[in-house]
Amino acid sequence: MSHANISDTARILSEALPFLQKYDDQVIVVKFGGHAMVDEKLAQQFARDMVMLKVCGLNPVVVHGGGPQINRMLEKLAVKAEFRDGLRVTDPETMEVVEMVLSGSINKAIVSSIQQAGGRAVGISGKDGNLLIAKRYVKEKKDPVTGEITILDFGQVGEPGEVNTEIIHTIMKSDAIPVIAPVGIGLDGLSYNMNADTAAGAIATALKAKRLLMLTDIAGVLDKDKNLIHELKVSEVQGMIDNGTITAGMIPKIESAASVVNSGVDGVIILDGRVPHSVLLELLTPYGVGTRVSRKGA
Repeated sequence: MSHANISDTARILSEALPFLQKYDDQVIVVKFGGHAMVDEKLAQQFARDMVMLKVCGLNPVVVHGGGPQINRMLEKLAVKAEFRDGLRVTDPETMEVVEMVLSGSINKAIVSSIQQAGGRAVGISGKDGNLLIAKRYVKEKKDPVTGEITILDFGQVGEPGEVNTEIIHTIMKSDAIPVIAPVGIGLDGLSYNMNADTAAGAIATALKAKRLLMLTDIAGVLDKDKNLIHELKVSEVQGMIDNGTITAGMIPKIESAASVVNSGVDGVIILDGRVPHSVLLELLTPYGVGTRVSRKGA
């Protein structure tokens, strides 16, 4: 390596110091999903980045999804899909597959990657230690003609009703990285499949996390000229929805992010997981690669 390259490396490490001081001993929840999760190289880089955060004094907590992998397994096992109002119904047979994939193969693969990168990780689901107590998800649908309201039930699909963080704190205190599958336990004793974004938001709120990073397959929120919006205040969200800047599938993501911020998390970042080392770039450099939703200057 040339002296110039050595100097550049030293400069980059030095520039990270104020960010390391800012996040020292803080909880950083990372929702791991999308392309970063299925691309082997990006997944390995993600694991290394989690280990680096831990070594540098931060407390990363990983919450992962697995929709594409679940769909592939359901097809392989010829489990018939049923949809109501565009959403998949999770019957007991489907739930068995969901839990097998999320809490089994995916969760343990992430744990293995982190440990191969030199870290320590413990894989759990929301059922362990009653981490995620699920409420059954139902949806009201109003008939546009009669006004009659129908309650749609999606089976074993849940929302976080209560979050008990003791098991996460135990894992963090043991100098390991928690890796969490979004499967909750209901008061009825049944397992419930949860949206990983929603589960990550609930966990970040309960842990009083400094940041929640949501890895996605998009650059972030774009303005009408297709330029990345680096900073978005909660107070600006509704106006940007109303004027058409935030549209379609980005609306629920940003509304969820704003809700998490209003619940006490300093900032939620919609992050492009396709960018190598995007988590490190966002946290430890001045060159953010996503859109941060916050109250102000957090």
